[in-house]
Amino acid sequence: MTAPIDIVAGLGRAVMGASAHVGALVIFAANALAQLFRPPYGPRQFLRHFVEIAYFSLPVVALTALFTGMVLALQTYTGFARFNAESAVASVVVLSITRELGPVLTGLIVAGRVGAAMAAEIGTMRVTDQIDALRTLSTEPMKYLVAPRLLAGTLALPLLVVVANTLGVMGGFLVATLSLGFAGPAYLSGSWDVLEAMDVISGLIKAGVFGFLITLMGCWYGYQSQGGAQGVGKATTKAVVAASILILAFDYVLTQAFFSR
Repeated sequence: MTAPIDIVAGLGRAVMGASAHVGALVIFAANALAQLFRPPYGPRQFLRHFVEIAYFSLPVVALTALFTGMVLALQTYTGFARFNAESAVASVVVLSITRELGPVLTGLIVAGRVGAAMAAEIGTMRVTDQIDALRTLSTEPMKYLVAPRLLAGTLALPLLVVVANTLGVMGGFLVATLSLGFAGPAYLSGSWDVLEAMDVISGLIKAGVFGFLITLMGCWYGYQSQGGAQGVGKATTKAVVAASILILAFDYVLTQAFFSR
């Protein structure tokens, strides 16, 4: 009799622990969002983080999107050629990029680059007592460290996705016209005719959500760091893993909300 009871007790402890963790995270996010509407506003911190996320992430995002579009066009053509459906390559590439691959790949790249950096920076400040020092200087850490990052991430990701979408479609166009024998005007016409405003808007909304989640995970795990350098390393890893999982999970939820019939 003790074995089933132990299993149920262990399951209950896991559920309670997960609930407490989610609740603390929600309170953390709500507190940070509330700080955005309380003066002083600190535009310098916002601009610094916005440039760090948007501008310095451009090269890797651009290269990833360009080659993704090229590979997608090539693989789509190879598969569709078996069914004499080569004419659908343009529509598949543009819809795949704008709806899914642009936002998701950009989010995962930024999670690895920016989420890890945020967790490491804030985690180092936590373990070296710099966050406590901010409080002694009458500076609210949530307002100074977390709120500007959340706003910058939420606004920067859609801009990066616009670049990723453009270069992804361009990559598909280059492969289709230079290697697969498509006529340029016909390919562009096929892309434009199938594309709807909701395809682009849904990707940009996803990007805003992903940007918020990435910065939230980076700030949360960095803020909770403890145990010196080893603790900062663990927080960095957890931030990237959690952000990546949430991106994929929310991608499904948002896709279901936008495109379910």
